[in-house]
Amino acid sequence: MKFERGLWNLQPDTTAIYPKAVTDVQIEDDALVISGYDHVVQGRSSFIHGTLITLRFTAPKPDVIRVQITHFKGRDVPEPSFDIAASDNADVEIGRDEDEAWLISGSLSVRVPLASEWGYRFYRDGALLTESEPKALGLFNKSGTHYMREQLTLAVGETLYGLGERFGPLVKNGQNIESWNEDSGTMSEYGYKNIPFYLSNQGYGVLVNHPGKVDYEMASHHVSRAQFSVEGRDLDYYIFAGPTMKAALDQYTELTGRPPAVPEWSFGLWLSTSFTTNYNEQDIIANIERMEAEGIPISVFHFDCFWMRELTWSSFIWDERFFPDPAGLIKRIKDKGIRVCLWINPYIAESSPLFDEGKAGGYLLKKTNGDVYQVDFWQPGIGFVDFTNPEACDWYCGKLKALLDMGTDCFKTDFGESIPVDDVAYFNGADPERMHNYYTYLYNQAVFDLLQREKGDGEAVLFARSATAGGQQFPVHWGGDNSSSYSSMAETLRGGLSLGLSGFGYWSHDISGFNDTATPDLYKRWVAFGMLSSHSRLHGSGSARMPWLFDEEAIDVARFFTQLKQSLLPYLLEVAQESVAHGWPMLRAMVLEFENDPNCRYLDTQYMLGNSLLVAPIFSDTGEVSVYLPAGEWRNLLTGEVTQGNIWRTDTHDYFSLPLWVNMDRCPDSLCNLEIEKPT
Repeated sequence: MKFERGLWNLQPDTTAIYPKAVTDVQIEDDALVISGYDHVVQGRSSFIHGTLITLRFTAPKPDVIRVQITHFKGRDVPEPSFDIAASDNADVEIGRDEDEAWLISGSLSVRVPLASEWGYRFYRDGALLTESEPKALGLFNKSGTHYMREQLTLAVGETLYGLGERFGPLVKNGQNIESWNEDSGTMSEYGYKNIPFYLSNQGYGVLVNHPGKVDYEMASHHVSRAQFSVEGRDLDYYIFAGPTMKAALDQYTELTGRPPAVPEWSFGLWLSTSFTTNYNEQDIIANIERMEAEGIPISVFHFDCFWMRELTWSSFIWDERFFPDPAGLIKRIKDKGIRVCLWINPYIAESSPLFDEGKAGGYLLKKTNGDVYQVDFWQPGIGFVDFTNPEACDWYCGKLKALLDMGTDCFKTDFGESIPVDDVAYFNGADPERMHNYYTYLYNQAVFDLLQREKGDGEAVLFARSATAGGQQFPVHWGGDNSSSYSSMAETLRGGLSLGLSGFGYWSHDISGFNDTATPDLYKRWVAFGMLSSHSRLHGSGSARMPWLFDEEAIDVARFFTQLKQSLLPYLLEVAQESVAHGWPMLRAMVLEFENDPNCRYLDTQYMLGNSLLVAPIFSDTGEVSVYLPAGEWRNLLTGEVTQGNIWRTDTHDYFSLPLWVNMDRCPDSLCNLEIEKPT
């Protein structure tokens, strides 16, 4: 959000209060508390009609500093709040002298000058990392609404990443980003997974500890600062010192939660009925048997929306017109060694038998007058499950448990983005604006916890679309509604890389695009990319995604890359353990692995799968692709060619190939000893 017009002026209908002087310093056992006054003190008269903004610096972990900024301390911060791991405060050094006050946590310190112009600086190992300069911190009144804003300086050449699954440029410099979940597709500035955390190529990260809307101006409104603001009179953020991007992700996910281990079978191919296609028991078995006959192994079969009767979503009742024996069908699928996934969502149509149950039990979100909150969206008259009510969670999960007892293995937790904020009353009194993004956390947590209880640790897995900070604990997430084009394939990858730089370990997408139907050329190129993602799903909207529906060669391509991923499974399981241990993504932007290589800062058309395998999807019907190999020795996994890096190369590939290079300087045995034979 923009508050100023350049250096001298404010935006229309905007007023500003900036701290200008330190009037008090309090040193507590675990905190440094600074009072910032909006006057330059020139005498006793300066203390009349002023404003205090209080800053509290603490250190929940070594190399991490928390900054809590408050105007009017008599107000309690409303719920919800991010589920940040409770911990004893880190050993800190807190002190002051005539010139400055300081707090030191491991390698990270904050220093507040006392005698000079207002501001505070963050240092890592004694070197300036970033700072809040004069007029960076401010309390603004814009059109009658108050906002607290912070701006942190950027070094020359500093690049910023993350903020969730964003489909625009990977580098966030120059962008205005609203951290607000929307059901929007992959072609826009909006996103399904907004995470108020960003990473710098200088090796540090910043989390804004606010579950509602956070507005970012990333080297845009002020081109040498990263700005974030929230509505209200409080602002709370953490700085993670790194000193590398991977270390900062490690520190961030230690506080907000790390991705758990997911079952080995989840890394295989997921085949879907797709959305609005006509399907029944006979068609499903026929498609599975055709995939088996073609030598294309399936790990999971997914039933999308129409396993339930139309207009009743979510009822969690099988449509017996097409599935007269659902338990028997599930058993026949599982007897083939294939798991079963069912589509669900948290919106309950009024034609669903669950609606009256939910209304009677008080399980649905209410309006402020006590009525059930209803809208005609997605299904007629939907209500929203109120996951702030423990009894509503038990009721909802009880319906899902019956499906697990029938043999279902996992759920696709769709939706969760279009959560109302006006005229809403939650069971626990939560603030609707703060609940908008956080709703998906409670939704996916409830379902994932059920799966852990029923299946056991290491066997629980979702296919989730929406998320906020901490949602990485409930994997897997997929990229939302993309389209069947090369440009959408590229935006899909950018979204996945951005999400990975926000603490999410696993990621998937709809291979060949959800909307429309891909050409055979695009389908085959996208299959290669999709099978070289952490998780892989064939899914669409109005048409199915079985390879024989495209051309005969697509069958061979799907077989080759599905089997290639099976060959990579030992390596992928090792990479997944790094996600569990450190919060690092399996699918990694080049800059994460080669932080000091300037060529990697802006690369978003190739990636590292783990730390050793470079993948460059092909985004053109010519088959031509340019790829950058950083310094080191590289071996082509498909041809055996060995070359030295620090080079760009352009090659043309057939449908059974793409740039797939192993970094021999960091290659584990599970990858170094692997040989892949291309079909002739």
